[in-house]
Amino acid sequence: MAFKFREPLVFQQGTGFIISPNNTELFGNVSPSQIVTFAIGQAVAPTSNTVFNQTTVSDKFIIDNGQTTHTSGEITGSLTLSSNFTAVQNLTGSGNLTILGTVTAEKIETELTQSVTLFESGSTQFGDTSDDTHQFSGSFLASGSLALNANTTREISNDTSLTDGSGVALVTENALKNYLDDNVDDIQTYLRKSFAYTGSFVNVSTSSFTVATASAPSGYTATSEDDFMFFINGQMMEHDALTIQQSSSYFYLKIDNDSIGYDLASADEIVAWGKFNS
Repeated sequence: MAFKFREPLVFQQGTGFIISPNNTELFGNVSPSQIVTFAIGQAVAPTSNTVFNQTTVSDKFIIDNGQTTHTSGEITGSLTLSSNFTAVQNLTGSGNLTILGTVTAEKIETELTQSVTLFESGSTQFGDTSDDTHQFSGSFLASGSLALNANTTREISNDTSLTDGSGVALVTENALKNYLDDNVDDIQTYLRKSFAYTGSFVNVSTSSFTVATASAPSGYTATSEDDFMFFINGQMMEHDALTIQQSSSYFYLKIDNDSIGYDLASADEIVAWGKFNS
């Protein structure tokens, strides 16, 4: 049984809604009956891949049988992103954020118990006041310089000779100990050397001693006549009239007879006291 319309029936399609045939007068007198198809341009079945340019929801937008709900600017439930996600404004979260891949950012700031800033250039800033404490467990490796109160340090030196004289190097305990063992002990030993020897008569202006003078450590003034005192029969001899000479294993005291006012005699006891080797 067919129906015939007194006035034609016309369907017109709109945005996102397709009618075929569109804007066509239908009287119902076509045999067999004329078929009109209504469609929205894509499948919207539960298993379909539906694409919309923009979707506006006034109350709630429920996804995955209520597992994720978008409402009032909030996302409730779990959300898994399998591709890129871009936020053009601030993104604020009150829970934990777990990233299984790489985090790339121009700048990262954290404000919990401490303030930490990671810059795109690779520089970092820990803390924001001088009383902040930063604790590291394990090894600390630095390939650049270290500045403490505007004083720059570029290396920790293990040079036991300390010959570089660097103004930006800290020495190790080993370097300092070896340097002191090699130098300071020699200096202290040299400074403490004080021995007395009795000379033998050579002639009226010379007395000899079978001993060698001590050698001054590097950096110290060479051993000289000023490092000794000489006595004749218990009386100190005037330095201005004396000179000394080391020749092989013999130490010689020579006097200026005219300046000192007397000659040495074989019976005189000449004693030398000072920095002999032993």
